[in-house]
Amino acid sequence: MKVLVGSMNPVKRVSVEEAFGLFFDTPVVQCVAVPSGVPDQPIDDETLVGARNRARTLRVAPEAGEADFFVGIEGGVVEQVGRVFAFGGICVVDRHGREALGSSPRFELPPGVARQVLAGRELGLVMDEMTGQQNSKHKGGAIGHFTRGVMDRRALYVAGLVVTLVPFLNRSLYFGDGGPEPAVGEA
Repeated sequence: MKVLVGSMNPVKRVSVEEAFGLFFDTPVVQCVAVPSGVPDQPIDDETLVGARNRARTLRVAPEAGEADFFVGIEGGVVEQVGRVFAFGGICVVDRHGREALGSSPRFELPPGVARQVLAGRELGLVMDEMTGQQNSKHKGGAIGHFTRGVMDRRALYVAGLVVTLVPFLNRSLYFGDGGPEPAVGEA
């Protein structure tokens, strides 16, 4: 099985390898840089729109070839009940164009960080300044810092990818395929 990820971020690649490996035999994951079509710091619906744009662009990209799945992951924030939560928006499209949307778990940002992000600053840059790290979004990310390393960005995305794959594991319920559901290890 071949899976394309619409990002060069190594955390996203490893997350896809791990999540797809739970359900399918030996997924081969390749990163391809594609635009999200949304701001660098997506807010609210822009997050899922960016993930969808990445996955759909991959499906028609020259690199698509014999790929089975195309994955877009977009880190963003959502404002709800007067608070700001960070999360990963996820879109998975298969070679037939069937699409599933999902998200990682959400976690609340501290007010000072939230204000900067809502003002348009990218969360990764805010976290780099706050922690003194460089390129934290390619490592543990904000979740790694705020959970004191108990959860990192990879684990956050794996959880999101697992729930986003639900329609592909239950194709007849979601897509009306009528055929047998894939067993673990099958596409």
